[in-house]
Amino acid sequence: MAKDVIIALDFDTKEKVFSFLDLFKDKKPFVKIGMELFYAEGAEMVRELKRRGHKIFLDLKLHDIPNTVKKTMHVLSGLDVDMTNLHAGGTKKMMEFALEGLIREDGTRPILIAVTQLTSTDQEALENDLLIHEPIDRVVMHYAKNAKDAGLDGVVCSPLEAEKVHSTCGENFITVTPGVRFADGDKGDQKRVMTPAEARKIGSDYIVVGRPITAAEDPVAAYERCVKEFLG
Repeated sequence: MAKDVIIALDFDTKEKVFSFLDLFKDKKPFVKIGMELFYAEGAEMVRELKRRGHKIFLDLKLHDIPNTVKKTMHVLSGLDVDMTNLHAGGTKKMMEFALEGLIREDGTRPILIAVTQLTSTDQEALENDLLIHEPIDRVVMHYAKNAKDAGLDGVVCSPLEAEKVHSTCGENFITVTPGVRFADGDKGDQKRVMTPAEARKIGSDYIVVGRPITAAEDPVAAYERCVKEFLG
């Protein structure tokens, strides 16, 4: 299974994005477009980055009634993204409908993954804010199994959970893990984190890295360090 480092383009304008990516010259890293950038610049941002040769993870975390999600996924499939996602909490039916909507006329589709629990959520928040009193590890595995049963390709999860997701759902079930920080870096608002090397050892398939690269003094060097630590 392919593994890769995905850079989170957490910017609010296309000018900032292009200024950042121009630092990489002939390199074409896999990038993530999240809600901030997509809502600021729209679908044209996706199209321009595809024209420039980047693989794209469109991270909009859809969560709505099944029919709405299906129709939205049909629109997103036309943007030629490589990966997109939704919230597993939207139920198995919603995930099944999303998958149907994502399939293009030629039978191809992007990778579809589900968010289990956000890496900013810990056990205390799970219980106090969401009134879910099961251990967070059990909740994540239950959501991951629902995603697999719905036909999805994998999940977004903490790197702390990637190994168990594979043991629960199979080695070919993709784990995409944010919450990755360098050992000497700032954790920011992430609660459940690992280094790139640790994420590799426990079986993460893709790691999503934002500020440790985008806010680095030398972003290209930080990206190359991350790739080296993760891919070995």
